[in-house]
Amino acid sequence: MPAPSHSEETLLAAAIADLGSGRFPISLNAWLKSCVAYDNITILAYFPNQPPTPVMFESQQPKVHENINEIYLGGAYLLDPFHDLHAKNAPSGLYRLSDIAPDKFHKNQYFLEYYRRTTIVDEVAFVSHPSPGISLHVCLGRDSFSNRRFSSRNLANAQRIAPIVNILTAKHWKDLAASSSAAKGGFVAALINAVNQALEIQLTPRQAEVAILILQGHSSVSIGLKLEISYQTVKVFRKQLYQKCAISSQAELFNLVLPLLGPLSESLSAKP
Repeated sequence: MPAPSHSEETLLAAAIADLGSGRFPISLNAWLKSCVAYDNITILAYFPNQPPTPVMFESQQPKVHENINEIYLGGAYLLDPFHDLHAKNAPSGLYRLSDIAPDKFHKNQYFLEYYRRTTIVDEVAFVSHPSPGISLHVCLGRDSFSNRRFSSRNLANAQRIAPIVNILTAKHWKDLAASSSAAKGGFVAALINAVNQALEIQLTPRQAEVAILILQGHSSVSIGLKLEISYQTVKVFRKQLYQKCAISSQAELFNLVLPLLGPLSESLSAKP
């Protein structure tokens, strides 16, 4: 007896049949919808030291992707927890934003100025590695359309199918390659250079590291753990950073650095 045309198995078979063709992202989306109830999907390819490449966007709430090209892909991705997964070369798997975000993520300016405006209330990502140094993220979100976080059943289903999703995406996008002009320098060096050129402020590497972690949403305690220094030492670096920049808050730091993220992103992908 034939399986129903919209069954999970039939839709998975269609996605497998479309591997290597332009229809694959659409078939993948249809299959995923039969497994996990979500409001939006965002598929991005992350590369070493260059901006992500959008592969697919779909949402029922226009605000979700309203500013993704101008703000997120324009440089704010450098502050995003999912980009941090890529930067750390995290293993393939399923990741939930609330599990990987810094401890003060919901209070940082990136969240307040950009992420909150997308209306996304919950997000998970299937992360695969089609080729060395490249991450493919299939992000499923809940936003103001349903205004509900993923249920335990949703998450269990997502975890169940994660190995299949990641094998399929790694196989389909196996030919992705980073630009040959990708720079060898890192975010810290690029930030030091950008702040020096635009603002004539000379940050030390440690001050730049602290600035990045503040902007990503880490508390002083979390920064100390990541940098393996004491909480008091973090406070010293934070005070030095604010004094050099003539600011007194994280919001001011964000407003100072945000205009630099676009050029900074471009510098990461420029030839050495």
